[in-house]
Amino acid sequence: MDVLVSGSTGLIGSALVPALERAGHRVRRLVRPDSSEVDGGVPWEPARGVLDPAALEGVDAVVNLAGAGLGDKRWNEERKRVLVESRTLSTGLLARTLATLDPTPAVMVSASAVGIYGDRGDDVVTEGSEPGDDFLADLCRRWEDAASPAAAAGIRVVHTRSGVVLSARGGLLGRLLLPFKLGLGGRLGSGRQYMSWITIDDEVAAVLHLLERSDVAGPVNLTTPNPVTNREFVEALGRVLGRPTLIPTPLFPLKLVYGPELVETLSLAGQRVLPTRIEASGFRFAEPEIEGALRAVLGKRAG
Repeated sequence: MDVLVSGSTGLIGSALVPALERAGHRVRRLVRPDSSEVDGGVPWEPARGVLDPAALEGVDAVVNLAGAGLGDKRWNEERKRVLVESRTLSTGLLARTLATLDPTPAVMVSASAVGIYGDRGDDVVTEGSEPGDDFLADLCRRWEDAASPAAAAGIRVVHTRSGVVLSARGGLLGRLLLPFKLGLGGRLGSGRQYMSWITIDDEVAAVLHLLERSDVAGPVNLTTPNPVTNREFVEALGRVLGRPTLIPTPLFPLKLVYGPELVETLSLAGQRVLPTRIEASGFRFAEPEIEGALRAVLGKRAG
């Protein structure tokens, strides 16, 4: 297929593009004029509504991963605006432009997140569960809604509600490696909050699977069937790295740097999410258990 990818240099995109190419697909990248992304990409400017439909002719499938990093900076009103608009403006522009093509692409796989469910405690969450009511849940709802013009044009739209994507190259795990290697890693808060997760390789494999499965549309949870509590995750990472995890991580310095809302939403709230729809479609996770997943991601071997 001829696959168009936005957000191709992010954590997921940088792993997805080579996987698409290895599978024999041709990849076109959406790039901003002022970015350092690959030359020869398709230029666009979501904030200004600039995207030439002619540059998208012949596209068979689209993977939309664009959006500013949720945990990169302290949340204030300006940062929240950036987080929302970097997703809704880019997704909306892409969806509206795809809807004008003749023929339209067959599928648009558009990123979302399990944050749409809000803080759910011990409740088991599936794609049929109601959204939450906090900032992140509202952001995800608006993000998904922005793709509606593509669906209205008959394009199969899949919303990948990803959990924490485990990669040694970045994301949450990448940020945790140094303190854990120094023996400073520990549970956050009570440690009872659930964390729904997926390895970067399974995330990429799931996207490839969803591009091919013409019978799957709408929200799809990209998390393994085995969510863990923060305490269980911390203990598993400690075992893999051979480091102690007895001392809880102090929250005050984190809140001082990132602000209370970001820390409470991304670190102390939790969702116990199950991937019911993608498993029903025949997808099988290569790494469904947390310790084996961490060993695989970090290149560790038991013993």
